[in-house]
Amino acid sequence: MLKNLRKELRGSIVPLVTPFRGGLVDEKALASLIEWQIENGSHGLSVTGTTGEPTALTRAERERVIQLGCESIRGRVPFVAATGSNNFEETKHFSEFAQKIGADAVLLITPYYVRPSQEGLYQHFKAVADSLEIPVILYNIPGRSAINLEIETVARLRENCRNIVGIKEANHDFSHITRLLGKLGRDFLVFSGIELLCFPILAIGGAGYVSATGNIMPKEVARLYDLVAEGKWKEAQDLHYHLMPLNDAVFIEINPVPAKTALGMLGKISPEVRLPLAPLSAENEKRLRSILTQYGLLKN
Repeated sequence: MLKNLRKELRGSIVPLVTPFRGGLVDEKALASLIEWQIENGSHGLSVTGTTGEPTALTRAERERVIQLGCESIRGRVPFVAATGSNNFEETKHFSEFAQKIGADAVLLITPYYVRPSQEGLYQHFKAVADSLEIPVILYNIPGRSAINLEIETVARLRENCRNIVGIKEANHDFSHITRLLGKLGRDFLVFSGIELLCFPILAIGGAGYVSATGNIMPKEVARLYDLVAEGKWKEAQDLHYHLMPLNDAVFIEINPVPAKTALGMLGKISPEVRLPLAPLSAENEKRLRSILTQYGLLKN
């Protein structure tokens, strides 16, 4: 199972937003987004990661979103449930729940706020991985967690946990990612969590990316990986630069506010977010609308 899934867990794994309507999770809109993503060629889907506002969800809501994701995808593409938090027992609970309902893999974020040592990170991830049979993808995001998951710690985890198969790297230090692949080997699945590094990571042997931009332009974001897989490097390079303005726009304010606003403009969801997040400012909404228009997603 692990060997086969290593081959399938590649390309554009889109981290879906969690739609709200009237203060509640909009299950119908989420199911519709999933269909749209699959129709447009996304290679895999993930829910309740950073883009899915997990800390704004109740425990029951988070379980329901994970369950709905699994039910809606129906095995058509790999389903990666983001189950991490800064609480060990909660992380273990959501991970075991995801395994039970049929997720293909789990994504475990480095615990945020508490700033554990590398030994603490090792023990945390190992204990969760040891409780599971399905693949585990680590998630290093220093900008949100205030700690960096060091290469030696990742290597130690891989050596001692057979189901830890990869990592999502949202580290802006490209040299760190290059050294990570050099140390662990290119059969270790390294995904970019930085939109502007999606193409560069593919170029050095990465497995793919988890890009918030895929929420808005899934076909084009998936095509970037397909072009590289086909050896069409010049076309992939052109697409990389074509996507750059939208990649920047998705982070015009904190993720996922711009992505949800864009999807609202496209009529896919209500752009609602939950406090402490606030709606996109009027100025940035105007800028975002202009960029979407430039891509032909909206009419003048």
